[in-house]
Amino acid sequence: MAPAGDTRQGLWHRHAWIAYLAVFIGVLGHASSEFVARIISTNAPISGPEVSVWRFFLGGLGLVAVALLIPASRDLVTPLRKHGGTLVLYSVFGVGGAYLFFHWALDYATVPQVATVVTTVPIFVGLTNLYANKVAIGMAKIVSGLGAVAGVALLVTDGALLALAGDAANLIGIFMAIMCAILVSAYVVLVKPHIAEFGALRITAITMFLGGLALWAGVGLLFGRWVAFWTLGDLAAPAMAAIVVLALYNTTLTQWLWIGGLAAVPDITRGSYLFFLKPVMAAFLAAVFLDTRLSLWQLLAILAICGAVAAEALIGHYQSKHRTAALCSEPGENARKRRPRNALHNTRQ
Repeated sequence: MAPAGDTRQGLWHRHAWIAYLAVFIGVLGHASSEFVARIISTNAPISGPEVSVWRFFLGGLGLVAVALLIPASRDLVTPLRKHGGTLVLYSVFGVGGAYLFFHWALDYATVPQVATVVTTVPIFVGLTNLYANKVAIGMAKIVSGLGAVAGVALLVTDGALLALAGDAANLIGIFMAIMCAILVSAYVVLVKPHIAEFGALRITAITMFLGGLALWAGVGLLFGRWVAFWTLGDLAAPAMAAIVVLALYNTTLTQWLWIGGLAAVPDITRGSYLFFLKPVMAAFLAAVFLDTRLSLWQLLAILAICGAVAAEALIGHYQSKHRTAALCSEPGENARKRRPRNALHNTRQ
């Protein structure tokens, strides 16, 4: 059996661009999850909390199956034996609680609203990383975060106006989406050391599957809806196909690439900022497939977020070039500083 540390030699640990690409592909999968979830609810009597159970129980099973197929990832017992209590907590709150709020929010708010509010994840990732690991938030991240906050503020303003007109459900959904963002952010930061020790696939499989079990029990106890997985074949074809896609693509593949990529990138906060592109993709899918019209505020929110991502990339690029130039010029500057001292020393001799 391969040592737990072998995962550090993976491609996304040796090449940062592969890790960022994995995060980006993971964001693509996240972007369509609201759309697929809405197809399920439209074609079957399944509400948001039940959708989360279907998604993470079956998606977690898929991750476990993939882990068991790969020799280096088959040992799922050792991580549980060593960090069982911690991993269970991460599974219950970071997976179960977060995605219960996420799918439940779709019962109250629109797809673009939920998708945009959830993009506050990078902001909370930066704050959690600052608190847990004492990693400072640089100017590039502050600019990007402020741009994202502006986008979210535009979206929330649109929802608040609807609430003042007599529909407060949007604000309930937005609150649930914010809770999802907070819990997911804490999860991706705190689980990183365990991924470094045991690999992304093993930790993702364990936490997603345990999170699915927690969701099944929680939804059953809180809502009285005990999901019977053997009834999958009895659902309408569109709903059944959407559940399979949501479980295997939007969860098994997407969560592995997104969480593993974030754990491998040199800067987890910068990597998480790719998540700001999620509402653009989700809004496009909603407009094309769900015939959802975007308001002016929502369009402005999307533009603000895209501008923030571009600003973060440009500022980070120029800061990196400046640091490199400064490091290259240090030896020459030090030599010039030492030269008068040496000359004075030789004169005294």
